[in-house]
Amino acid sequence: MFFATDLDTVTHGIQLAVAPVFLLTAVAGMIGSVAGRLARIIDRARVLEDRIDAAPASDPMLYAFKELKQLRQRGALVNFCIALLTFCAIMIGLTIVTLFLSETTQVEMFRLATVLFLAGVSFFLLALLCFLAETLIATRMLKFGRNIRPSNNQT
Repeated sequence: MFFATDLDTVTHGIQLAVAPVFLLTAVAGMIGSVAGRLARIIDRARVLEDRIDAAPASDPMLYAFKELKQLRQRGALVNFCIALLTFCAIMIGLTIVTLFLSETTQVEMFRLATVLFLAGVSFFLLALLCFLAETLIATRMLKFGRNIRPSNNQT
């Protein structure tokens, strides 16, 4: 028979296939966090675009265009990060399916499961690098009070 009928084999297959689900939980949390960053980038870009549109022609608002360029960079990194996380989730999902089928059928697919899992982890690591790059750009954009002049009353 093609499918295993032994309850112990099916139980073991489920246990084996469920282990990568914990990585899927981390990926889902990461996608939520990165999507939140993307929403903030979009909101900030809209504010800057509205200011540019409302500014008189005599004010070129160079700072706004510079910041928009950085926001575009950050948005591209965040989008790439989300794509990598999505590919990671797909690879982990395929790993789960492969492990379960390999355990409950006569088809040997453990090598495929290994490749799929390692691909998923690789996508996750690349997504983390994109996330790091985006946060470094975001931090570099901050002024941290560099343009604020202290008054005479402050020490």
